[in-house]
Amino acid sequence: MGLIGRGEEISRLHDLIGAVGRGGASLLLRGEPGIGKSALLEEAAAFARASGLRVLSTTGVESEAHLPYAGLHQLMWPVRDRFAVLPPSQREALRAALGMTETIGPEGYLVALAVLNLLAEIAEAGPVLIVAEDAHWLDTSTADVLAFLGRRLESEPILLLAATRPGMTTRLDEAGLPSLLIPPLSVEDAAALLDAGAADLPDAVRRRLLAEAAGNPLALIELPAAVGGVDGAALLASPWLPLTTRLESTFTRRFAALPAVTRAVLEVAALNDSANPNETLTATRALTGRPVTAADLRPAVDARLLTPDESRLAFFHPLIRSAVHQAAGAARRRDVHRALAGVLADQPDRRTWHLAAASDRPDEDIAAALETVAVRAQRRGSGAAVVAALERAARLSPDPDRRADRYLRAADGAVELGRPEIVDRLLSEAGRLDLSRQRRARLTWIRAAFDDGLRGGSMDASALAHLAESVVADGDVDLAVRILWSAALRCFWSEPGMAARDRIVDVAERLPLDPLDARLLAILGYAAPIARGTVVIERSERLLARSGLDSPTMRLVGSVAVLVGTFDVAITQSAASLAGLREHGRLQLLARALAAQAWAAAQLADLAVALPAAEEAGRLARETGQPFLLGLILATQAKIAALRGHFDQADELAAEAERLATPVGARNVLATAQHARALAALGAGDYPQALTRLLRMHDITDSSHQLALSCHTVADVADAALRSERPGDAAGVLAQMEAAARVTTSPSLHAGLRLARAVLADQDEAGDLFQTALAADLTRRPFIRARTELAYGEWLRRQRRAVESRQHLRAARDTFDALGTSPWGERARRELRAAGERSGERQAATSDILTAQELQIAQMAAEGLTNREIGKRLYISHRTVGAHLARIYAKLGATSRVQLHNALR
Repeated sequence: MGLIGRGEEISRLHDLIGAVGRGGASLLLRGEPGIGKSALLEEAAAFARASGLRVLSTTGVESEAHLPYAGLHQLMWPVRDRFAVLPPSQREALRAALGMTETIGPEGYLVALAVLNLLAEIAEAGPVLIVAEDAHWLDTSTADVLAFLGRRLESEPILLLAATRPGMTTRLDEAGLPSLLIPPLSVEDAAALLDAGAADLPDAVRRRLLAEAAGNPLALIELPAAVGGVDGAALLASPWLPLTTRLESTFTRRFAALPAVTRAVLEVAALNDSANPNETLTATRALTGRPVTAADLRPAVDARLLTPDESRLAFFHPLIRSAVHQAAGAARRRDVHRALAGVLADQPDRRTWHLAAASDRPDEDIAAALETVAVRAQRRGSGAAVVAALERAARLSPDPDRRADRYLRAADGAVELGRPEIVDRLLSEAGRLDLSRQRRARLTWIRAAFDDGLRGGSMDASALAHLAESVVADGDVDLAVRILWSAALRCFWSEPGMAARDRIVDVAERLPLDPLDARLLAILGYAAPIARGTVVIERSERLLARSGLDSPTMRLVGSVAVLVGTFDVAITQSAASLAGLREHGRLQLLARALAAQAWAAAQLADLAVALPAAEEAGRLARETGQPFLLGLILATQAKIAALRGHFDQADELAAEAERLATPVGARNVLATAQHARALAALGAGDYPQALTRLLRMHDITDSSHQLALSCHTVADVADAALRSERPGDAAGVLAQMEAAARVTTSPSLHAGLRLARAVLADQDEAGDLFQTALAADLTRRPFIRARTELAYGEWLRRQRRAVESRQHLRAARDTFDALGTSPWGERARRELRAAGERSGERQAATSDILTAQELQIAQMAAEGLTNREIGKRLYISHRTVGAHLARIYAKLGATSRVQLHNALR
């Protein structure tokens, strides 16, 4: 009866289920309460079972929203016997998330990957349907897992159906999944549904119910029973409440008519965060002081308030739980929570939550117990539960200082979750307290944590350095390092001035840390990439000589290497960090490592590395909510496009990056985008425009000036100045870079200067300077070597030494072709023609044929990785990898990994 008028929606669900064997899909069913989402999900599940699909389901419950992975527990518990098929790290992460082990701190993304891979394994035996009802009430950890799945169900025979209410945002909304709005019933269908359940209503009452129900199926089913026996004239004369409130009132009237003991059972069930009937009955006995049995549930089942399922206590509709909750009143609800806490002695976390709900005044014992709950939630990898427990602990703290500390710790945890709205709420609560100067400073630091100090009102770098100094004086070195790292990052994203940079360095160098601590090296390199460049380079070499470095350490070394100009180190160490970051599901850091790798590889024109790294970094930056990092990645992709000669694409990507960066003045993004535009102008032969853009990068008053990144453009400045016949315009930049080179041993800066000196030299000195530039070890810098060969060949030809010029121009052309930097390859060809030698057409490279993600998968397959191993690295299933490889083979005309390896070579 509840599916009358839902033929179109049922047809779409049946089509999705029928097609799931050919590939995965996700769909959000959106609709107001009572609109029929549950009935549609039940119909879909029944049809799926009849079609041979395995159905796994979970239901969000408002009272369970604070329990980490409560929804995932429902979903995965029936298949726990299959956990053994997972790799050890994923298996342990999933077991820890479900409370089956005490493994400390599994990353949420690692749990999600475990679920994806487990479901993919299960789907090998047949398609799978995942049903998530009332997804808006799922705990955040579970919702994150489902969002992760939804983004990746591409080739697996898995269908995800989730039902949510409009206006109640969930992580599934942020995943960008397709949705189906469940509208109210049409007038005709509403009338048919009403008549099916209440054909004998008086016409006037029937018309009134149809009008008031406004197409809501639950109202059409429930209201006739509610108005039975009510005088029709009185009913027609009385005003109605809004629909949801009216339905709750309907359920409340049914609830009030139940025996007292049955009402008590429903009150306990409404507040219990478990559907275990024995638990609810035991708590009800404690609440009422009288015997209670399963027979006492029968009146609630007969009244259609509870479902007839004897194995679990479930309400017929979520509004019933809400109605019972409201009807109980605050004092009664506290009594119920106390009764529930009394029967949960063997489940300390749940017991603590109920004790907290039962308390109507501050209580330090409960607050301290909630802190212990937060510790255990951290072990399970549920950051959302950590934040919730600390927030509740703060509210129950009698001591204002402890309350403030708990609010600040909760806010810090919310930063890790990427939830600015929660951070704002918690910091607002903390801000109402009488905070010490240090706590006030910590509050300001946390508030700015999302944007690296880019937005107005953020704590400036000098103040952060002062805060770090005071924190370390109190003995908290790790917190001081975190704060100082925030200050150093401001030097990357913005320009705080040399005084602030010097202050950060001063505090950093007085920290009681190992001089080779990667965190210290990163702070020094980000704050003072020139003044401490040599120190960072030398210490990094010594650090990398040690064995057993972990992924976060290698990532930091790779990241700071970009700033100090050791791009080969940036590429290799970023790459070395990826496996560990992937294995532990640290996607935010993984995005940053890939971004550093892509930036450095783009600077070296190593497109085989830069293309896939930038593509994956961009996907992860979007998924993990890092908009300014995404801007930097887009600007890097613009550089890559310019190097390949895709000038329109470079312009579009640079513009998109600038749209993200300009409102907040993100200098590294604007500098990279400016460099991309300059490279495109150089490639297109518009040298005056290129020079203008490059000079802006060296103007400290310009928003695209970034101290470290400008050092890597000196060769471009010289090239653009010479070709524009304005060499004098580059003199100031060259002088600044020469001064910097006397301070730092940056390989990038010195290689660029050697070429710049030769390009801008007088005729008498140029030849020797070119020879000096070519004599340098440029093995790991083929692009700058090829540009040196090109510039030398051009200079020789202008000196009427055409024969000598050809070998250099030929070498430059071949290197540019191999790298895929076609604008420079064409420039070398033109010079060779002018020198009397013709060149063949450049052959298309693999990177010209494959997409960036396909190139990445092809590279991994050519290395000998299996589809499962590739899927594990890229957070996709092996079936998705197989689908990509099929397209790759078709594009390259390959039929095996051996042929793929040869094609990539």
